[in-house]
Amino acid sequence: MGRRGQQMLRFTLGALLCLSMWGVALATDAAGELPITEADRDYWAFRPIERPPVPAVINPGWCRTPIDFFVLAGLQEEELEPVGPAKREALLRRVTFDLTGLPPTPAEQAAFLADESHTAYETVVERLLASPAYGERWAQHWLDLVRFAETDGFEHDKVRPQAWRYRDWVIAALNADMSYDEFIARQLAGDLLAPDDADAQIATGFLLCGPDMPDINLREERRHNFLNDMTANVGEVLLGLQFGCARCHDHKADPISQLDFYRLRAFFEPIDLFADHPLPGVVKDGEAVRARVVRNGKGESNSFLWIRGDFRRRGPRVQPAYPRVVNEEGDEVEPGSDVTDRRLALVEWLTDPSNPLTARVIVNRVWQHHFGTGLSPTPSDFGLMGIGPSHPELLDWLSADLVASGWSLKRLHRQIVMSSTYRLASRPDTDTDRARWNRLVESDSANDLLGRGPRRRLEAEAIRDAMLAVSSTLNDKRGGPGVRPPLPPEVVVTLLKNQWPVTKDEAEHNRRSIYLFVRRNLRFPFLEVFDKPDTNLSCAQRSETTIAPQALHLLNSDFSLECARHLAARLVETDGTDHERIEQCYALVLGRIPGPAELAAAEAFLGQQPGRDDWTDFCLAMFNLNEFVYLD
Repeated sequence: MGRRGQQMLRFTLGALLCLSMWGVALATDAAGELPITEADRDYWAFRPIERPPVPAVINPGWCRTPIDFFVLAGLQEEELEPVGPAKREALLRRVTFDLTGLPPTPAEQAAFLADESHTAYETVVERLLASPAYGERWAQHWLDLVRFAETDGFEHDKVRPQAWRYRDWVIAALNADMSYDEFIARQLAGDLLAPDDADAQIATGFLLCGPDMPDINLREERRHNFLNDMTANVGEVLLGLQFGCARCHDHKADPISQLDFYRLRAFFEPIDLFADHPLPGVVKDGEAVRARVVRNGKGESNSFLWIRGDFRRRGPRVQPAYPRVVNEEGDEVEPGSDVTDRRLALVEWLTDPSNPLTARVIVNRVWQHHFGTGLSPTPSDFGLMGIGPSHPELLDWLSADLVASGWSLKRLHRQIVMSSTYRLASRPDTDTDRARWNRLVESDSANDLLGRGPRRRLEAEAIRDAMLAVSSTLNDKRGGPGVRPPLPPEVVVTLLKNQWPVTKDEAEHNRRSIYLFVRRNLRFPFLEVFDKPDTNLSCAQRSETTIAPQALHLLNSDFSLECARHLAARLVETDGTDHERIEQCYALVLGRIPGPAELAAAEAFLGQQPGRDDWTDFCLAMFNLNEFVYLD
């Protein structure tokens, strides 16, 4: 068993231990301070971030960015060598999907392959980062974390009519390369930073994204549960720690006490949770648009520890304070001060360069979405139950650089995708590569050392969007309320009346998947079967299942058949021979031209019964290739 396997076994056994202790009663009802030891503070995630020196390597000419020096040094310690670079066609498809969630067009492929300059790839990267599709792609990763949906969930699943504005804000912020510290600040305290700015108000929707059960008769319990949920999600998304485990008792593994949980919750205590507020300057039909955004209430904002998490058992009063394990002084924040408003104080601490978690967590998340696995494979659990990074010095170097460079996420993307490490082949192409490949697989089967490129399946949204794009049916309209395409009849019959009113404009049905209406109690079937996550829970890393319904959807669903028909029509209506059309189909669907054997097989198939139906069947078969739904 390798390093990652041993750690995963430890993680699983530890998780079972925690679950077995979940119901154990506390020795006392009153929670006290949890002792914090030097060993606690010396844990890798809680140490201050310091930029380590770039290591020396035997072959510095292979290295394009500092990332490569750290990776190559790790490989050389094990007397291993990386495989060769990916083919240019595969690299273009990889980076285009990674940065935009869409396939490269035949014109983009031709331009890249024809450009023999040393800046050809860099030009592609800059074009992709400047594309509006970049924000749409990377916003989906963030929305997974924050549990974005346009309904409340639970039994009635009530619609939140203005929730889409938060989704659009995230997309716009990422496209503008808003610095990550500002990105956090706007979402936690936009109403305080810019009270007259509608966009700043909309950004605070981050705090209200979770599920909710409106019930006037349970208002106190509802508020209690919502604040607990908000606190746990902030800790998980921004700090990579499972704060929710300390709601009822001290964390069983991490140095996070129940007091730490309620001190963090105290930063949010003044919020008026359940009122809609007018958005400054946003008017519809002559009236101000009201949305569910964050504002501080006018009443008292006393904060308490709740014994065993029970809203009926009030414990001692607490002040807002930062987790003691990463804040030796244990500073408390005075409530009500104009200078130290609670949420503004929290923002200052989260984005302070001395905070050991904020930068590490987001760097690890960005890395994960480029390589399939983070440097730490537990992206929302940097605590003792998580798994440490395979390259801790690299994680610290990138984190320190992110802060020093002004928290630019696009700069971080450039460093990653421009590296030789990112450009490695995911499968051997030559005898030399095959020999290196075999050694790497034998010595490092989990690819912890990053000696070969990643191979991973596209996410549900990318599969659907790619099918629309290659069939020329993708509607690239951006923003606005969520779209409801028609659902399969067998799904419709399970719904209550008016739960899914189909959008009347049929052209809207083929919008990018990020613009589809998100109902908590009903995931869009095509996306659900390809592992779109449950929006009741924060999802840091999607499951990647292989199940029969996936093949059935790609082969038999109305959506797949319609895309295949449109792609066939696109091919048949172009001038050229069948040979040229087959090449165009391969370029559109797989991002490459077919080999001789593939070309001969396609021509033989199409020659049996020439006509548009045969082309439809051929296109449908192309959508069902593993190569279409996987990135090499």
